[in-house]
Amino acid sequence: MITIIEKKSQIPTVDLINKTSHSVFVVDEEQKKFPFKDLLTNKLKRIGKKINDLKKTPIVTELQGGGIICWVMASDNINLFQCHTLLRKSLALIINEKPTDISIMLQVEGKLSKLWGEAAVYVTLLNTQSLPSHKKDNKNVPLKKLTLYGADPLIDLNEISSTVVGNTLARELTITPPNELTPTIYRGKIKKLAKQNKWKLQEYPMSKLKKMGAGAFFSVGQGSEPQDAAIVHLSYEPKGAMESIALVGKGICFDTGGHNLKPAKYMSGMHEDMNGSAVVLGILQAATLAKLPIKLDCWLAIAQNHIGPKAYKQNDVVQALNGMTIEIVHTDAEGRMVLADTLTLASRKKPKAIIDFATLTGCMHVAMGDRYSGAISNRPELSCMAIGAGAEAGERIAGFPYDEDYEEDIESKIADIKQCNLEGGPDHIHAARFLGRFVENNVPWLHIDLSSSNRKGGLGAVSSDVNGFGVNFGLKIIHQIMKLRFKI
Repeated sequence: MITIIEKKSQIPTVDLINKTSHSVFVVDEEQKKFPFKDLLTNKLKRIGKKINDLKKTPIVTELQGGGIICWVMASDNINLFQCHTLLRKSLALIINEKPTDISIMLQVEGKLSKLWGEAAVYVTLLNTQSLPSHKKDNKNVPLKKLTLYGADPLIDLNEISSTVVGNTLARELTITPPNELTPTIYRGKIKKLAKQNKWKLQEYPMSKLKKMGAGAFFSVGQGSEPQDAAIVHLSYEPKGAMESIALVGKGICFDTGGHNLKPAKYMSGMHEDMNGSAVVLGILQAATLAKLPIKLDCWLAIAQNHIGPKAYKQNDVVQALNGMTIEIVHTDAEGRMVLADTLTLASRKKPKAIIDFATLTGCMHVAMGDRYSGAISNRPELSCMAIGAGAEAGERIAGFPYDEDYEEDIESKIADIKQCNLEGGPDHIHAARFLGRFVENNVPWLHIDLSSSNRKGGLGAVSSDVNGFGVNFGLKIIHQIMKLRFKI
């Protein structure tokens, strides 16, 4: 990140504000006096608004020196997601002008000062990062300086910056076109990241997976040429860290649906089916920069789901790494196949918990739309923690059941379990019940179905359609799990 960030405890003088080019001014409901109050009051009067309307809709005023101020009102009656959304909308009015210098002014008292200060820095940095673009006239203008006035001394700029870098990495990878992010290319990028960050790296290529008996993963990877699919294991091991958490990510670089071919409308955008793995890499990157004192084992299931003479097909029966046989029902349910063997490998390390991230089911998207993602766990406590961590991150999570009787719907007459069924029903829960059968050693496991990975016009803190949802959430829930002094 090239942006220089400065914290100043005091609000600047009127003369200094007049010299700024692009500013966001956040006031709370208790403030009776603040710079340029008359300017704001006159603007509100002219457009028929009241000052409390700033809690929902930002207002822009122009300064004598040619600069602009975007006004926002802080309130303890809105949650962090709403706070992020309001700040994103206010900054959109500024960022469109491609400023190189932004000032954030906080005249906010009490506990709201730290929350709104952190949120303002986070949202500003997220939305001024350069993302991949193939337009010939695209000109990136980096934000060189961000100044936070009225800053709470407890604001941790390093933690915020680390999270922004992680989120940006997740978005960059997800946005990349599929011809520029095949499994081979993706694995090359991961090797470079591992070298830069001093992560341990181990790859399980197709030849090794076949010898190991990882038939669930292999059945998907065998349909592509070249057969460059692999499970990639990365380890972040800070000195003194005793406990570990495993992160698992679905990395389908392009999903045609296989023999059960997707129609064009639903195949478009399927280069983003590797978003779960990108989120895991984003969490790992952020944790490394923040020097998080816990070991992280990351397992990335990288493949493509193609159609061809070697591709798996309906009614095949394959044997997974844990010895279970699977009846193939629909080739477009490839995500749970690659994750099955990956979860087995992760659970054999006996981590304190496993968290997997995947754009797994259309059913979750139907259930939640693209505003929330869903959580399902083999421990009710983890589902509750996920909802709380989502609220703390401004990335909303809803919990779903994991009751055993749902598994009746995927019982097979010819194998140990069906991959899915064709009768409809709650496929997001069926998928979780399926995946749970491959988690060994009774390891606490949380499954995040990323239905909100892409929302047109942005979501919460992020203005781009691909939003990196899950990176901030992942860091928050890791912190929560670290605090536990008992086994989940």
